[in-house]
Amino acid sequence: MAYELTGKVKLIQDPQSFNSGFTKREMVVTVEEGKYPQDINIEFVQDKVSLLDTVQVGQQITVLFDIRGREYNGRYFNNLVGWKIQSAAADQYDQTPVYDTSVPDDEFGDEVPF
Repeated sequence: MAYELTGKVKLIQDPQSFNSGFTKREMVVTVEEGKYPQDINIEFVQDKVSLLDTVQVGQQITVLFDIRGREYNGRYFNNLVGWKIQSAAADQYDQTPVYDTSVPDDEFGDEVPF
């Protein structure tokens, strides 16, 4: 199940690479919902690390992420794992072009239809 949040980028960490070949990079997003702002840590792993290359501190964004959970030594941990970043302004308008497909392009050939 996918989740999303919108907020302002507070911090972008440097990428971390491990001996196993695993790579991750974390970002903190400040969400202004509710009574108090919340700083939410989201991690990006493997090929999604590069999504943070074009993001800047202070930018308003929407992040799509999954929640991952695991057990370690009898304790349970959760991670928010990001997989898509959008400029928050892009969410306000659908910029998908609309085409009229009711008349095929070649229906009139070289003739003018009027």
